[in-house]
Amino acid sequence: MTQHSRDLSRRRLLFGGAAVGAATLLTACTSNETPAASTQTKAAGNSEGNNAPGKKVIIGFSAPAADHGWLGAIHANAKAQAAAYSDVEFKEVDGGSNSEAQRSTLGTLIAQKPDIIVVLPHDGKEVNAVALQAMQAGIPIVNLDRAFPDALASRLVIKGDNYGMGVSAGHFIGKRLKDKGVANPVIGEIAGLEIPLTVERSAGFAAALATYGFKVNNRRSAEFTSDSGQREAAQLLQALPKIDAIWNHDDDQGIGVLAAVKQANRSEFFMVGGAGSKLAIDAIKADNTVLKATVTYNPSMASSAVSLARLIAQGRGLGDLTELQVPKEVTLASETITKENASSYDKLGF
Repeated sequence: MTQHSRDLSRRRLLFGGAAVGAATLLTACTSNETPAASTQTKAAGNSEGNNAPGKKVIIGFSAPAADHGWLGAIHANAKAQAAAYSDVEFKEVDGGSNSEAQRSTLGTLIAQKPDIIVVLPHDGKEVNAVALQAMQAGIPIVNLDRAFPDALASRLVIKGDNYGMGVSAGHFIGKRLKDKGVANPVIGEIAGLEIPLTVERSAGFAAALATYGFKVNNRRSAEFTSDSGQREAAQLLQALPKIDAIWNHDDDQGIGVLAAVKQANRSEFFMVGGAGSKLAIDAIKADNTVLKATVTYNPSMASSAVSLARLIAQGRGLGDLTELQVPKEVTLASETITKENASSYDKLGF
């Protein structure tokens, strides 16, 4: 059984029959196909402002292989947004499974001289040099999600608010525990890969918890996969006989976390997820697992990256801003999805 098949089996088992439609959607999202229902684009059909056709531009695109629900949505959103513009040619190269492969295909793309390139790197530090090479060749780079350490390696950085994700999760957990009158809670954290964005998430989480006088008692590091989530959650549950709350950084990773929780027959705590997958939103609405909230990290950022790349390549700015150029950095806010507001976020789930 493949990793993808194992994930789907877990999804059906953990989220129940009501999530069959969502599971079908995620099946598409974790492949290299472009499911129209899962993409989040801004219509480009009117003839006014930034949507008005401009000069033809070629936008290159590189991101890690779509072997994860969130990454699948990143690819789908980028393709769909590019297709919404009559003046854009979208040229995607295989991002591969590691930084070395991505550097190689990016080198080939740079040699083809597109007008601009959108890059979500496997690791910003490891792909930094090839991004600098593009910038020095006069090809602007839009750095998506995982930031390059060198500011000269990109024209624009667009990302989610990783620190803000942690802050949102920390405030939800802190307030809920305070309201329940829990004075010295046991709080677990299941992080993702130890890359800068994960460090930022943990820092925000710790800072928010500290405002309530709380702290993380046990932190485990997984790898943004369901298997690693199950492994680390099992160890966390074994290490802590009693838990009050857990923050898991990633909803796809959370499939494995929930599997470990079910296997351990534990339910004395509540959990907050991360990113805002459709299955997580459905589970929060159903209120039949320990998952009570998730904090957003929306893959719609890929759609925005393509739109902004188009404007940069055409020498245009944002119509609603006074400045003549697209800003240097855009950070999307992280919002908290709960049972009370989950229905409003259905269209954003991936």
